[in-house]
Amino acid sequence: MEAEFALLLGPVAGSFVACAAGRLGAGRGLGGRSSCPHCGAVLGVRDLVPLLSWTLLGGRCRRCRRPIPLRYPVVEALALGVAAGAAGVAEGWQLAAGCMLGWTLLLLAIIDIDHMLLPDRLTLPLAAAGLAAAAPDGGAALAGHAAAAAAAWLSLVGLAAAFRRLRGTDGLGGGDAKLLAAAAAWLGPAAVAWVVLAAALGGLSAVAAVVAADGRRWPADRRLPFGPFLAAATWGAWLAQRVGE
Repeated sequence: MEAEFALLLGPVAGSFVACAAGRLGAGRGLGGRSSCPHCGAVLGVRDLVPLLSWTLLGGRCRRCRRPIPLRYPVVEALALGVAAGAAGVAEGWQLAAGCMLGWTLLLLAIIDIDHMLLPDRLTLPLAAAGLAAAAPDGGAALAGHAAAAAAAWLSLVGLAAAFRRLRGTDGLGGGDAKLLAAAAAWLGPAAVAWVVLAAALGGLSAVAAVVAADGRRWPADRRLPFGPFLAAATWGAWLAQRVGE
């Protein structure tokens, strides 16, 4: 029954993630009713059924008939995918923890794509939750995860400082270091290098795809959010760890 509940909750969590990403990225709180981004009409229950409402309304606001961004059902579907992935490899409290991890990573990825920002109010609690998830494995495991988180943070902070000194501009944000620390808190020391490598390869692949489609070189001043690649690599590593247990 746990898996079924997670699957039912997935699209609901996705609806919250899509809404929260816009509000937190803009520095706003999470309070207040949901409304149409165009006409401001307050949305009722029948407008907020995940996946179904958008489909039945033809992707348009019931009041003003202007398009509702496709990102809402896409994020809801991604959150459902997170729940399905977690349910396939975990149960009990680990299933709940995995869903929380995946949905938070999804939220961070969207905010970073939209605003080039990884808020402390998300990354720091995520790191604390990772240490709490490691605690049942004993003091040695908890200490190892805490040390990995500290080392991961220091490594990216040091890399960012070196890049800034050599190039005179920022190459990595402080949020990236905190997100990697959160990943280490969840995954432990053995997986950190894999996460960094997978995220770096993902970022390079994205740059190569854009350059191939554009037919031009990547501008030196063009920024690429690294958070989505770190988030995807962290989620993949967490799933792989559960499969290997």
